[in-house]
Amino acid sequence: MKYYPIYLDIRDKPCVVIGGGDVAERKVLSLLNAGAKVTVVSPEVTEVLKGVSEDGRVEIKDRFYQEGDLKGAFIAYAATDDEDTNRKIAEEAHTCGVLLNIVDKPEMCDFIVPSVVERGLLSIAISTSGASPAFAKRLRLEMEERYGEEYAQFLEIMAAIRQKLLTKEADGVKKRKFFNELASSSIPEMVKAGRWEEVDRTIISLLGEDFSIASLGIMKA
Repeated sequence: MKYYPIYLDIRDKPCVVIGGGDVAERKVLSLLNAGAKVTVVSPEVTEVLKGVSEDGRVEIKDRFYQEGDLKGAFIAYAATDDEDTNRKIAEEAHTCGVLLNIVDKPEMCDFIVPSVVERGLLSIAISTSGASPAFAKRLRLEMEERYGEEYAQFLEIMAAIRQKLLTKEADGVKKRKFFNELASSSIPEMVKAGRWEEVDRTIISLLGEDFSIASLGIMKA
């Protein structure tokens, strides 16, 4: 099956997780990391889920799933081992138009979750369309080796430059030239090696003194 790759903005959107075990915990934490408003439905939850509930980041309904629990949800996860419950959740989701992921049941899902490498603003999603999660994991580990924390710092620099450059009066062609040259530069390797003076020289040579690391407000790692 071929899936349509997409990144969703779920900030402040209501999301529901049915289940309270380790798998549900991972789903909840990833949703919180993206800024979602999360409700967990389960009579038992992990200690971590209790903690995020106590600090007000998650609402927990201390009971089993009931019809109506998905009302108003943007997306939902079912992380239960009960086939009958999963079927009922899927029926409600399809009736309400809620995007649903049932863990380890791709044939019942509206979407599947890729393996993800995150380095600050950099997010690399890897999927085998359900053919081999193990191979997706292998690729993720390879990507984690290839793209280290220096890329998080690099994109922080690029974001600061972009924000500042877009306020300057310059034609679009010239701006694109700057962005392309910076994107193809060796700045990530310089950051990794701690060669910040070289980073500064590279940026200043293209954009001028106003774009030094200090003027951009970048904290060196």
